[in-house]
Amino acid sequence: MAELYWLKRPIAHRGLHDAARGFIENSASAVAAALGKGYAIEVDLRCAAGHMPVVFHDANLDRLTDETGPVAARDVEALRAIRLKGSSDHILSLPDLLERIGGYVPLVLEVKSTWRGDGKFEANIVEALKPYPGPVAVMSFDPQAVAAFRALAPNLPRGLIADRFSEKHWPNLTPLRRFAMRHLLTSAFAWPHFIAYDIAALPALAPLIAKVLFGLPLLTWTVRTKDDRARALRYADAMIFEGIEP
Repeated sequence: MAELYWLKRPIAHRGLHDAARGFIENSASAVAAALGKGYAIEVDLRCAAGHMPVVFHDANLDRLTDETGPVAARDVEALRAIRLKGSSDHILSLPDLLERIGGYVPLVLEVKSTWRGDGKFEANIVEALKPYPGPVAVMSFDPQAVAAFRALAPNLPRGLIADRFSEKHWPNLTPLRRFAMRHLLTSAFAWPHFIAYDIAALPALAPLIAKVLFGLPLLTWTVRTKDDRARALRYADAMIFEGIEP
């Protein structure tokens, strides 16, 4: 794959969101704000009923809407009717998002894996992306999801997301699996085109080896302070930022 030069630029985390202004994360308003400044955009994709993607971070609706319960229990049309708290925006489907961005800036999709390993969710994302004309990449913490994208759409840029994978934050993973994911050993079957590593964990040997020896672009998340920004500029190719601007 040709060098992913278009990934090596500041990326707005969940869009350029600002709740005080009614720009809620992963919303049409946050996307529009990022577009207005020419930033690349990162958003989350969550699995709705029927293995279909919607633009939403949480597994449940409670924090960001006046509804309750799991996103996976509702179909896309029902979710699109739900308003985001503190705004006039509603939950976006993936086609809604793609229409709004239109290829104008690079788009990075964080896929919130179902951890089932059946590839159905990933297949529906790939199908939605087929007609999209702009630069787009997918990434996930789940190496099996990244491997699914490799099988379904080998030329779609794909990335592995990683952090320290502490037991506190990842209690459902075995110690061996957390070790393998922290050190990017799962790259052996996921074959990522880029890495996205937690800013709090940099510098770290595995992502720097991926960057320096294997030439994989290294993104870092989530950059929220001046110190974060300085670390990102020193160790990474691009920052996924929130709350501050690069």
